[in-house]
Amino acid sequence: MSAFEHCKRLVVKVGTSTLTHASGHINLRRIDELVKVLSDLKNAGIEILLVSSGAVGVGVGELGLRERPTDLGGKQAAAAVGQCALMYMYDKEFAEYGHVTAQVLLTRDGVEDTVRRRNIINTLETLLQYKALPIINENDTVSTEEIEFGDNDTLSALVAVLVEADGLILLTDIDGLYTADPRQDPEAKLIERVTAIDDELLALAGGAGSTRGTGGMLTKLHAAQIAMEAGIPTIVMNGSSPSRLYDVIEGKPCGTIFESK
Repeated sequence: MSAFEHCKRLVVKVGTSTLTHASGHINLRRIDELVKVLSDLKNAGIEILLVSSGAVGVGVGELGLRERPTDLGGKQAAAAVGQCALMYMYDKEFAEYGHVTAQVLLTRDGVEDTVRRRNIINTLETLLQYKALPIINENDTVSTEEIEFGDNDTLSALVAVLVEADGLILLTDIDGLYTADPRQDPEAKLIERVTAIDDELLALAGGAGSTRGTGGMLTKLHAAQIAMEAGIPTIVMNGSSPSRLYDVIEGKPCGTIFESK
């Protein structure tokens, strides 16, 4: 995995299932370790952009709801509450390591519009120039299309393309892409390297892997495809041990790598 050994600009996406417990409340130990590793990588000279899911999931926990809302208003309300809690946690944690964070909330139409797209690029580039660490999420509170159909895997790939990142890492609750669902098939094998994404590979992916998030392996394959076509290598790996990000940077085998074209 030498593609990541000389990485200077890295987009890391972390999913809801990685950030929270099954109860929906924030996994404090996980976030603390993730922030520590990302801060250390930033200290080493790597520019970090963090695409973080979890607003709705954290909001569910903060509001004391028994389950994730299914109606649009409930999802947006949970997102509004959860985003505050999530950013407060990130800002506090990164500040302990001397790093300034910046919240960036995006919508799909903003990325697709030429003028707004350029403004987004300019803002992100300026934040990186100022040594700030952008923390990016889809604007769930106002973006109805995203909540119903979208995912932050795709968003992270689009961000990687916008800033011309050297690599994209998708942290999830599974070790990578398998030949079958490892939760159901004990004979499933981890696919360590992918050079092309075709219909056969897409067929291996299922729906959402967790009730706390909106993504799944299929959305990660689509994200990897976007990044690969832009020349950006992508890794899907388990986020339960954020320290394994060091392995990625050091070129050690980790998860599934999607080689760029």
